[in-house]
Amino acid sequence: MLAQVQSYALSGLEGYRVDVEVDISTGLPAFETVGLPDAAVKESKERVRSAVKNSGLDFPLARITVNLAPANARKEGSLYDLPIALGILCATGQIPKAALEDTVVVGELALNGDVRAVSGVLPMMIAAHAQGVRRVILPRGNVGEANCIEGMAVYVADTLGGLCSALGGQCALERAPYTPWDAARGRHSAQGVDLAQVRGQKNAKRALEIAAAGGHNLLMVGPPGSGKTMLARCLPTILPEMSMQEAMEVTKVHSVAGVLPEGSGLLCERPFRAPHHTASVPAMLGGGRNAKPGEVSLAHFGVLFLDEFPEFPRAVLEALRQPLEDGVVQVSRVNASVTYPARCMLVASMNPCPCGNYGSTTQSCRCTPAQIARYLGRVSGPLLDRIDMQIEVEAVPIASLHAPAGGEETSDAVRARVEEARKFQRDRFAASEGLYFNAQLDAKSLEQYAALQPEARALLEQAFTALKLSARAHGRIIKVARTIADLAGSDSILSEHIAEAIQYRTLDRKYWHMT
Repeated sequence: MLAQVQSYALSGLEGYRVDVEVDISTGLPAFETVGLPDAAVKESKERVRSAVKNSGLDFPLARITVNLAPANARKEGSLYDLPIALGILCATGQIPKAALEDTVVVGELALNGDVRAVSGVLPMMIAAHAQGVRRVILPRGNVGEANCIEGMAVYVADTLGGLCSALGGQCALERAPYTPWDAARGRHSAQGVDLAQVRGQKNAKRALEIAAAGGHNLLMVGPPGSGKTMLARCLPTILPEMSMQEAMEVTKVHSVAGVLPEGSGLLCERPFRAPHHTASVPAMLGGGRNAKPGEVSLAHFGVLFLDEFPEFPRAVLEALRQPLEDGVVQVSRVNASVTYPARCMLVASMNPCPCGNYGSTTQSCRCTPAQIARYLGRVSGPLLDRIDMQIEVEAVPIASLHAPAGGEETSDAVRARVEEARKFQRDRFAASEGLYFNAQLDAKSLEQYAALQPEARALLEQAFTALKLSARAHGRIIKVARTIADLAGSDSILSEHIAEAIQYRTLDRKYWHMT
């Protein structure tokens, strides 16, 4: 007796078909799984046996062989429990084989027969849909990930017994309704600190607005208590809404990493990741035995906030250089080598010295020049060169702290301008696949989309020589100027836009000249 159930597996962010073949033959009772299964797949036989029996179904006392094809690709996780159980029931005639034709099945089984959610469902279902699959059976906790795919019929499995009754024609399968993008994004609201709660810091707020509008990396330097962390926490409230394509990419990464909340569906808020400064290189870039995404990928199309920037291990900071430049990260391990997206905004904050008061106009610095140089030297020049904007956040005067409430601009007002600037960028990049915001522009697209007026070019040439800028800094100044022009509603990059962008590249001359 032979049966076959279609399922899927993951290689990085890409799904591929796995055929769960079940053969039941005479002989001593045995249960063997082949096809390069990992420990979780091998253990599925115990979960499947108990789930079948506890669901009131017959488990055959025979020799059971399960093959997961293709046999040369390693299979991982508990998502094959449900297809294996259904394959056994099909092979023994308890379920008609026709009921599972052209149907993809994934799901983990509890010992009592309940069907539990698994990770990585969205990228698997996207791959299945691209390969012509139009019918899937999923755990209820994963339905939200797949019912946003137009043209995909998503059916819900709560228990093994209930699913078998429906497949046998005793009742109808529950079909999850299709959730269009407009309905999905309406369920969420941004979480964070409103800019109106931050007193003073006009220049820092302007820099945040520019960074949010263009997706630019930002470094904030200032004494303790000046509001750097609070400003960073305001970013989620002024970032523009994600498009459906962006939400799909973000949700795929979180689904593969296994951090997607059960039943959440598409993630419609831009991620804000703030790892502790004790994070390791694998935690930041991705890794582990199965090469899972790291923090830089989990922040894709969102914000990676690194508080106490110099306190991170030097190896972690230097490892960020390539993802910040390329927007992707290559994770290579013995079991896998995969590429994950990493197009995030790096927002970092730091003190200018160990005591935090170097350069302060109100406090005296207790550090020696050697201590300051050693502290600042933890952030290398090549990494600084990849940060588009550098701002100094000064201590807030007492008069600003005691000012009446209501005088500060709200996040909603700033977000409206950011959304308008992003709309200009979407319209400009409509013909360029994969371009969403100005920070993504490369050398070729800078010439196409960010041409300078003669007076702006002359000003940039003067600054290039006077500040001894690198070619990378030259390009990043143009990107920031393009965003400033978008916020001003200007099609052309003028000299005042270049002048403001240059101001955000001067802190390394003030602080890092001594390193």
